[in-house]
Amino acid sequence: MAKLSKGWGILTLLIFRELKMLKILAIKNYRSILDLKVNLSRLNLITGPNGSGKSNLYRALRLLADTAEGGVITSLAAEGGLESTFWAGPEFLSNAMKLGQVEIQGGRRQHRKLLQLGFASDNYSYAISLGLTANQYSAFGLDPEIKREYIWKGDCYRPSNNLVDRKANVVKIRLKRKWEIFSQDINTFDSLFDQFANTSLAPEIFDTREMIRSWRFYDHFRTDKDSPIRRPQLGTRTPVLHHDGHDLAAALQTIIEIGDHVALDEAIKDAFGDVKLKVTKQDNGLFSLAFHQKGLLRPLTAAELSDGTLRYILWIAALLTPRPPSMMVLNEPETSIHNELLPSLAKLISNVTKHSQVLVISHSNRLIKSLNEQSNCHAIELEKELGSTQIKGMGILDEPAWHWNNQ
Repeated sequence: MAKLSKGWGILTLLIFRELKMLKILAIKNYRSILDLKVNLSRLNLITGPNGSGKSNLYRALRLLADTAEGGVITSLAAEGGLESTFWAGPEFLSNAMKLGQVEIQGGRRQHRKLLQLGFASDNYSYAISLGLTANQYSAFGLDPEIKREYIWKGDCYRPSNNLVDRKANVVKIRLKRKWEIFSQDINTFDSLFDQFANTSLAPEIFDTREMIRSWRFYDHFRTDKDSPIRRPQLGTRTPVLHHDGHDLAAALQTIIEIGDHVALDEAIKDAFGDVKLKVTKQDNGLFSLAFHQKGLLRPLTAAELSDGTLRYILWIAALLTPRPPSMMVLNEPETSIHNELLPSLAKLISNVTKHSQVLVISHSNRLIKSLNEQSNCHAIELEKELGSTQIKGMGILDEPAWHWNNQ
């Protein structure tokens, strides 16, 4: 569906597409996460005390995103390899261990040592299993191998709804009701998405890759005195703010020209009151911010704004992107922002869910309270039990249906 809107004398075209939303996130054997299955909604708030595993959940989601960019093996190697990132506790935590009736102890493993990541979505669902390299003589000892990848239709994996199945070097695809061998020589360090996403025989591989690639992560904006954000920058059309925010002025001007400039003005007014935010262009093509505040004889530049004000403007530019992703992941967006601005940030985040699924990881009581006041907020509180990250208050019967394909 297309909607025509007119802003600042410029006719803009906004394309509203169906949101392909994650419904379940599953992580197994990654750092403090032994076995976690999370139901997801449009707006998801991840909270919990320090050390409960919020950062590990975020990093696992980043690893999952790396599968579609050809970087999951490199990312794991950079973390020290599979041995360093693998769950350090026993293979199973029995009820007797949890109740303190017996000591926490390991034993002979019943299953292969696999780090597993996956999700179920409104469209296609995907999972990947990574294990230790079988080549003990290789110099690339920190590189894990991709043991299994599969794509299916629906929430819970079943053999009957499986569409693409990769086991070690062999890839099979389901054509109508019959399995066909698609490849027998895929490298164990290459994902399905690296090799076969552009084939017409398996469009589900391409669709799944593009959905993952559209995910957007924001976890750090530099606002120190030497940050490029505080200096004029070359302006080019920027529908997506860079993850470090260096192209802020260009991103804001893009929103003004082809995005929702009304929402931009409202977000500024809601946070700062009678303030006008404009972008000025110099003769050499450099863009700068102009923060017009009532009572001042001249606008303030980005170099003069406080860290908190500048970070809030960065979040406006990120969240009001004219090219919304299927999912935005915001890691501790409250950093350096004054408490009085957090209710406005929560409102802005909630409004973004009209176009994108959002996952917020936070430890700010004020932001958590403000997000929980939004009618569409799905709160997920993490806690540790015997070193393992759990969802507080979730029993076995509350877990979403999920099945790993380990055959």
